[in-house]
Amino acid sequence: MSPRRRRTAERVTLSDVAKAAGCSLMSASRALSQPERVSDSLREQVMQAAAALGYVPHPAARALASSRSNLVAVIIPSLSNSVFVDTVEAVQRVLMPAGFEMMIGVSHYRPEEDERLLRSYLAHQPAGLLVTGFERSDAACTLLGSCRGPVVTMMELSDAPEDYCVGFSQQEAGAAMTRALIERGYRHIAFAAAQLDPRTLQRAEGYRMALQAAGRHDPNLELLTPALSSIGLGAELLDQLLARHPHIDAVFFNNDDLALGALFRARQLELAVPQRLAIAGFNDLPAAAWVHPALTTVRTTRGKIGELAAGMLLSLMRGEQPPARCIDVGFELVLRDST
Repeated sequence: MSPRRRRTAERVTLSDVAKAAGCSLMSASRALSQPERVSDSLREQVMQAAAALGYVPHPAARALASSRSNLVAVIIPSLSNSVFVDTVEAVQRVLMPAGFEMMIGVSHYRPEEDERLLRSYLAHQPAGLLVTGFERSDAACTLLGSCRGPVVTMMELSDAPEDYCVGFSQQEAGAAMTRALIERGYRHIAFAAAQLDPRTLQRAEGYRMALQAAGRHDPNLELLTPALSSIGLGAELLDQLLARHPHIDAVFFNNDDLALGALFRARQLELAVPQRLAIAGFNDLPAAAWVHPALTTVRTTRGKIGELAAGMLLSLMRGEQPPARCIDVGFELVLRDST
Protein backbone atom coordinates (compact mmCIF):
# COMPACT_ATOMS: atom_id res chain seq x y z
CA MET A 1 0.00 0.00 0.00
CA SER A 2 1.34 3.43 -0.95
CA PRO A 3 1.97 6.01 1.82
CA ARG A 4 -0.89 8.15 0.46
CA ARG A 5 -3.36 5.27 0.54
CA ARG A 6 -2.15 4.11 3.94
CA ARG A 7 -2.57 7.62 5.36
CA THR A 8 -6.08 7.90 3.92
CA ALA A 9 -7.09 4.50 5.26
CA GLU A 10 -5.80 5.43 8.71
CA ARG A 11 -7.66 8.75 8.47
CA VAL A 12 -5.72 11.97 8.27
CA THR A 13 -5.88 13.95 11.49
CA LEU A 14 -5.80 17.67 12.16
CA SER A 15 -2.36 17.12 13.69
CA ASP A 16 -1.13 15.80 10.32
CA VAL A 17 -2.44 18.94 8.63
CA ALA A 18 -0.77 21.22 11.19
CA LYS A 19 2.60 19.49 10.69
CA ALA A 20 2.33 19.73 6.91
CA ALA A 21 1.40 23.41 7.13
CA GLY A 22 4.18 24.17 9.62
CA CYS A 23 1.90 25.65 12.26
CA SER A 24 0.45 24.74 15.64
CA LEU A 25 -2.55 22.48 16.07
CA MET A 26 -4.57 25.42 17.40
CA SER A 27 -3.70 27.58 14.39
CA ALA A 28 -4.69 24.82 11.98
CA SER A 29 -7.97 24.33 13.79
CA ARG A 30 -8.76 28.03 13.72
CA ALA A 31 -7.86 28.34 10.04
CA LEU A 32 -10.38 25.62 9.18
CA SER A 33 -13.20 26.45 11.59
CA GLN A 34 -12.87 30.25 11.85
CA PRO A 35 -10.97 31.33 8.72
CA GLU A 36 -11.87 34.99 9.25
CA ARG A 37 -9.74 35.00 12.43
CA VAL A 38 -6.42 34.08 10.80
CA SER A 39 -4.18 35.73 8.24
CA ASP A 40 -4.65 35.05 4.54
CA SER A 41 -1.23 33.40 4.30
CA LEU A 42 -1.87 31.00 7.20
CA ARG A 43 -5.33 30.14 5.91
CA GLU A 44 -3.86 29.36 2.48
CA GLN A 45 -1.08 27.19 3.98
CA VAL A 46 -3.54 25.16 6.03
CA MET A 47 -6.03 24.80 3.19
CA GLN A 48 -3.32 23.58 0.83
CA ALA A 49 -2.03 21.08 3.39
CA ALA A 50 -5.54 19.79 4.07
CA ALA A 51 -6.21 19.40 0.36
CA ALA A 52 -2.91 17.64 -0.29
CA LEU A 53 -3.49 15.15 2.55
CA GLY A 54 -7.17 14.63 1.77
CA TYR A 55 -8.20 15.82 5.23
CA VAL A 56 -11.96 15.82 5.85
CA PRO A 57 -13.01 17.16 9.27
CA HIS A 58 -15.75 15.29 11.09
CA PRO A 59 -18.51 17.87 11.71
CA ALA A 60 -19.87 16.28 14.89
CA ALA A 61 -16.44 15.83 16.43
CA ARG A 62 -15.43 19.37 15.57
CA ALA A 63 -18.63 20.79 17.03
CA LEU A 64 -18.16 18.77 20.22
CA ALA A 65 -14.52 19.83 20.60
CA SER A 66 -15.11 23.50 19.99
CA SER A 67 -18.64 23.78 21.44
CA ARG A 68 -19.68 25.19 18.04
CA SER A 69 -20.58 23.91 14.60
CA ASN A 70 -19.85 25.27 11.14
CA LEU A 71 -23.10 23.86 9.75
CA VAL A 72 -26.12 25.98 8.87
CA ALA A 73 -29.43 24.30 8.06
CA VAL A 74 -31.46 25.91 5.27
CA ILE A 75 -35.02 24.68 4.71
CA ILE A 76 -36.93 25.82 1.64
CA PRO A 77 -40.19 24.57 0.12
CA SER A 78 -39.06 24.04 -3.47
CA LEU A 79 -36.19 24.02 -5.96
CA SER A 80 -38.40 23.57 -9.02
CA ASN A 81 -37.96 27.13 -10.27
CA SER A 82 -35.59 30.04 -9.82
CA VAL A 83 -37.45 31.63 -6.87
CA PHE A 84 -35.67 29.63 -4.18
CA VAL A 85 -32.62 28.82 -6.30
CA ASP A 86 -31.80 32.54 -6.30
CA THR A 87 -32.28 32.68 -2.54
CA VAL A 88 -30.07 29.67 -1.78
CA GLU A 89 -27.28 30.90 -4.06
CA ALA A 90 -27.27 34.25 -2.26
CA VAL A 91 -27.15 32.51 1.13
CA GLN A 92 -24.19 30.45 0.01
CA ARG A 93 -22.29 33.53 -1.22
CA VAL A 94 -22.52 35.00 2.29
CA LEU A 95 -21.94 31.91 4.45
CA MET A 96 -19.21 30.01 2.60
CA PRO A 97 -16.49 32.72 2.80
CA ALA A 98 -17.22 32.92 6.54
CA GLY A 99 -16.42 29.22 6.95
CA PHE A 100 -19.94 27.83 7.17
CA GLU A 101 -21.34 24.89 5.25
CA MET A 102 -25.01 24.54 4.31
CA MET A 103 -27.35 21.60 4.79
CA ILE A 104 -30.20 22.27 2.34
CA GLY A 105 -33.56 20.60 2.80
CA VAL A 106 -36.63 20.85 0.55
CA SER A 107 -39.99 20.40 2.27
CA HIS A 108 -42.11 20.34 -0.93
CA TYR A 109 -44.65 22.51 0.90
CA ARG A 110 -45.51 19.59 3.22
CA PRO A 111 -45.63 20.32 6.99
CA GLU A 112 -44.67 16.74 7.85
CA GLU A 113 -41.58 16.97 5.65
CA ASP A 114 -40.65 20.31 7.21
CA GLU A 115 -40.85 18.65 10.63
CA ARG A 116 -38.79 15.65 9.51
CA LEU A 117 -36.06 17.89 8.11
CA LEU A 118 -35.89 19.95 11.29
CA ARG A 119 -35.63 16.83 13.43
CA SER A 120 -32.87 15.42 11.22
CA TYR A 121 -30.84 18.61 10.93
CA LEU A 122 -31.06 19.60 14.59
CA ALA A 123 -29.40 16.28 15.46
CA HIS A 124 -26.24 17.77 13.87
CA GLN A 125 -26.39 20.74 16.26
CA PRO A 126 -26.14 23.40 13.52
CA ALA A 127 -24.77 26.81 14.34
CA GLY A 128 -27.97 28.36 12.98
CA LEU A 129 -31.04 27.85 10.83
CA LEU A 130 -32.61 29.64 7.90
CA VAL A 131 -36.25 28.65 7.40
CA THR A 132 -39.01 29.75 5.03
CA GLY A 133 -42.14 31.30 6.49
CA PHE A 134 -43.61 31.16 9.98
CA GLU A 135 -46.45 28.67 9.56
CA ARG A 136 -45.54 25.12 10.62
CA SER A 137 -46.81 22.31 12.84
CA ASP A 138 -46.77 22.54 16.64
CA ALA A 139 -44.12 19.81 16.72
CA ALA A 140 -41.93 21.74 14.27
CA CYS A 141 -42.31 24.91 16.37
CA THR A 142 -41.20 22.95 19.44
CA LEU A 143 -38.18 21.67 17.55
CA LEU A 144 -37.22 25.19 16.47
CA GLY A 145 -37.57 26.36 20.06
CA SER A 146 -35.04 23.72 21.14
CA CYS A 147 -32.40 24.88 18.64
CA ARG A 148 -29.24 26.10 20.36
CA GLY A 149 -28.35 28.40 17.48
CA PRO A 150 -30.24 31.42 16.13
CA VAL A 151 -33.10 31.09 13.63
CA VAL A 152 -33.85 33.57 10.83
CA THR A 153 -37.04 33.35 8.77
CA MET A 154 -37.10 34.23 5.08
CA MET A 155 -39.87 35.52 2.77
CA GLU A 156 -42.28 36.76 5.46
CA LEU A 157 -42.44 39.49 8.10
CA SER A 158 -43.32 39.40 11.79
CA ASP A 159 -43.78 41.99 14.51
CA ALA A 160 -43.16 39.47 17.29
CA PRO A 161 -40.25 40.70 19.43
CA GLU A 162 -38.54 37.30 19.46
CA ASP A 163 -38.48 36.81 15.66
CA TYR A 164 -35.67 37.56 13.24
CA CYS A 165 -36.83 37.77 9.63
CA VAL A 166 -36.22 39.14 6.14
CA GLY A 167 -39.03 39.35 3.60
CA PHE A 168 -41.95 41.44 2.43
CA SER A 169 -45.70 41.66 2.92
CA GLN A 170 -47.20 39.00 0.67
CA GLN A 171 -50.65 40.36 1.48
CA GLU A 172 -49.80 43.92 0.49
CA ALA A 173 -48.15 42.67 -2.71
CA GLY A 174 -51.35 40.84 -3.65
CA ALA A 175 -53.41 43.91 -2.85
CA ALA A 176 -51.12 46.20 -4.84
CA MET A 177 -51.40 44.11 -8.01
CA THR A 178 -55.17 43.93 -7.66
CA ARG A 179 -55.42 47.70 -7.18
CA ALA A 180 -53.29 48.20 -10.30
CA LEU A 181 -55.74 46.07 -12.31
CA ILE A 182 -58.68 48.05 -10.91
CA GLU A 183 -56.98 51.33 -11.83
CA ARG A 184 -56.51 50.07 -15.38
CA GLY A 185 -60.27 49.71 -15.70
CA TYR A 186 -60.81 45.95 -15.24
CA ARG A 187 -64.09 45.20 -13.47
CA HIS A 188 -64.33 41.40 -13.27
CA ILE A 189 -60.97 40.30 -11.86
CA ALA A 190 -60.46 36.62 -11.05
CA PHE A 191 -57.76 35.09 -8.86
CA ALA A 192 -56.26 31.66 -9.59
CA ALA A 193 -53.76 29.86 -7.36
CA ALA A 194 -52.11 26.48 -6.81
CA GLN A 195 -50.20 24.71 -4.01
CA LEU A 196 -51.90 27.01 -1.47
CA ASP A 197 -48.90 27.49 0.78
CA PRO A 198 -49.16 30.27 3.40
CA ARG A 199 -47.63 32.92 1.13
CA THR A 200 -50.10 32.11 -1.66
CA LEU A 201 -53.00 32.43 0.79
CA GLN A 202 -51.65 35.77 1.99
CA ARG A 203 -51.60 37.04 -1.62
CA ALA A 204 -55.18 35.83 -2.03
CA GLU A 205 -56.18 37.77 1.08
CA GLY A 206 -54.57 40.90 -0.37
CA TYR A 207 -56.58 40.38 -3.58
CA ARG A 208 -59.80 40.13 -1.55
CA MET A 209 -59.00 43.20 0.54
CA ALA A 210 -58.38 45.37 -2.53
CA LEU A 211 -61.59 44.27 -4.28
CA GLN A 212 -63.66 44.61 -1.11
CA ALA A 213 -62.36 48.16 -0.66
CA ALA A 214 -63.48 48.89 -4.23
CA GLY A 215 -66.86 47.21 -3.69
CA ARG A 216 -66.17 44.61 -6.39
CA HIS A 217 -65.27 41.38 -4.63
CA ASP A 218 -66.99 38.27 -5.98
CA PRO A 219 -65.88 35.06 -4.17
CA ASN A 220 -67.06 33.02 -7.17
CA LEU A 221 -64.16 34.43 -9.19
CA GLU A 222 -61.56 32.70 -7.00
CA LEU A 223 -60.16 29.40 -8.23
CA LEU A 224 -57.80 27.75 -5.74
CA THR A 225 -56.35 24.25 -6.03
CA PRO A 226 -53.81 22.38 -3.87
CA ALA A 227 -52.31 20.82 -7.02
CA LEU A 228 -48.63 21.47 -7.74
CA SER A 229 -48.08 24.61 -9.75
CA SER A 230 -46.98 24.32 -13.38
CA ILE A 231 -47.32 26.03 -16.75
CA GLY A 232 -49.72 23.30 -17.86
CA LEU A 233 -51.90 23.82 -14.82
CA GLY A 234 -52.09 27.54 -15.62
CA ALA A 235 -53.65 26.69 -18.98
CA GLU A 236 -56.13 24.34 -17.31
CA LEU A 237 -57.12 26.94 -14.70
CA LEU A 238 -57.78 29.50 -17.41
CA ASP A 239 -60.02 27.01 -19.22
CA GLN A 240 -61.99 26.42 -16.02
CA LEU A 241 -62.39 30.13 -15.28
CA LEU A 242 -63.60 30.95 -18.80
CA ALA A 243 -66.05 28.04 -18.77
CA ARG A 244 -67.57 29.12 -15.45
CA HIS A 245 -67.29 32.89 -15.81
CA PRO A 246 -66.98 33.93 -19.47
CA HIS A 247 -67.46 37.59 -18.51
CA ILE A 248 -64.12 37.91 -16.61
CA ASP A 249 -61.78 40.51 -18.08
CA ALA A 250 -58.64 39.92 -15.96
CA VAL A 251 -56.97 37.08 -14.05
CA PHE A 252 -54.35 37.52 -11.34
CA PHE A 253 -52.37 34.29 -10.94
CA ASN A 254 -50.47 33.61 -7.73
CA ASN A 255 -47.22 32.91 -9.63
CA ASP A 256 -45.64 33.35 -13.04
CA ASP A 257 -45.70 29.64 -13.96
CA LEU A 258 -49.49 29.66 -13.92
CA ALA A 259 -49.69 33.04 -15.64
CA LEU A 260 -47.36 31.92 -18.44
CA GLY A 261 -49.50 28.83 -19.02
CA ALA A 262 -52.57 31.05 -19.23
CA LEU A 263 -50.86 33.32 -21.76
CA PHE A 264 -50.01 30.33 -23.96
CA ARG A 265 -53.60 29.03 -23.71
CA ALA A 266 -55.02 32.47 -24.55
CA ARG A 267 -52.98 32.46 -27.74
CA GLN A 268 -54.27 28.98 -28.65
CA LEU A 269 -57.83 30.19 -28.04
CA GLU A 270 -57.14 33.37 -30.05
CA LEU A 271 -58.08 35.52 -27.07
CA ALA A 272 -56.58 38.98 -27.39
CA VAL A 273 -54.40 39.85 -24.38
CA PRO A 274 -54.99 42.34 -22.83
CA GLN A 275 -57.86 43.65 -25.02
CA ARG A 276 -60.18 40.73 -24.18
CA LEU A 277 -58.45 39.35 -21.09
CA ALA A 278 -55.67 40.78 -18.93
CA ILE A 279 -53.25 38.33 -17.28
CA ALA A 280 -50.92 39.04 -14.33
CA GLY A 281 -48.50 36.88 -12.37
CA PHE A 282 -46.18 37.03 -9.39
CA ASN A 283 -42.36 36.73 -8.86
CA ASP A 284 -41.06 38.13 -12.18
CA LEU A 285 -39.32 34.98 -13.37
CA PRO A 286 -36.84 35.51 -16.25
CA ALA A 287 -39.32 34.37 -18.91
CA ALA A 288 -41.90 36.98 -17.87
CA ALA A 289 -40.18 39.78 -19.77
CA TRP A 290 -39.68 37.74 -22.94
CA VAL A 291 -43.07 36.20 -23.68
CA HIS A 292 -45.50 37.99 -25.98
CA PRO A 293 -47.20 39.95 -24.69
CA ALA A 294 -44.73 40.54 -21.88
CA LEU A 295 -46.18 39.51 -18.53
CA THR A 296 -47.30 41.97 -15.86
CA THR A 297 -46.09 40.66 -12.51
CA VAL A 298 -44.76 41.44 -9.05
CA ARG A 299 -40.98 41.57 -8.83
CA THR A 300 -39.58 40.01 -5.65
CA THR A 301 -35.94 40.33 -4.66
CA ARG A 302 -35.28 36.68 -3.79
CA GLY A 303 -31.50 37.04 -3.94
CA LYS A 304 -31.54 40.08 -1.67
CA ILE A 305 -33.70 38.22 0.84
CA GLY A 306 -31.18 35.36 0.93
CA GLU A 307 -28.23 37.73 1.23
CA LEU A 308 -29.71 39.80 4.05
CA ALA A 309 -31.06 36.77 5.92
CA ALA A 310 -27.68 35.04 5.77
CA GLY A 311 -25.96 38.23 6.93
CA MET A 312 -28.38 38.55 9.84
CA LEU A 313 -27.80 34.91 10.81
CA LEU A 314 -24.03 35.36 10.54
CA SER A 315 -24.14 38.28 12.98
CA LEU A 316 -26.23 36.28 15.43
CA MET A 317 -23.93 33.24 15.21
CA ARG A 318 -21.01 35.52 16.04
CA GLY A 319 -22.81 36.79 19.11
CA GLU A 320 -23.57 40.18 17.56
CA GLN A 321 -26.94 41.90 17.46
CA PRO A 322 -27.96 42.82 13.89
CA PRO A 323 -29.07 46.42 13.25
CA ALA A 324 -32.68 45.29 12.80
CA ARG A 325 -34.62 42.19 13.81
CA CYS A 326 -36.99 42.41 10.85
CA ILE A 327 -36.07 43.69 7.38
CA ASP A 328 -38.76 44.52 4.83
CA VAL A 329 -37.19 44.38 1.35
CA GLY A 330 -40.43 45.42 -0.33
CA PHE A 331 -41.62 44.47 -3.81
CA GLU A 332 -42.13 46.14 -7.18
CA LEU A 333 -45.08 46.11 -9.56
CA VAL A 334 -43.87 45.46 -13.11
CA LEU A 335 -46.68 46.55 -15.42
CA ARG A 336 -46.09 45.10 -18.88
CA ASP A 337 -48.17 44.50 -22.00
CA SER A 338 -50.33 41.63 -20.68
CA THR A 339 -52.47 44.10 -18.75
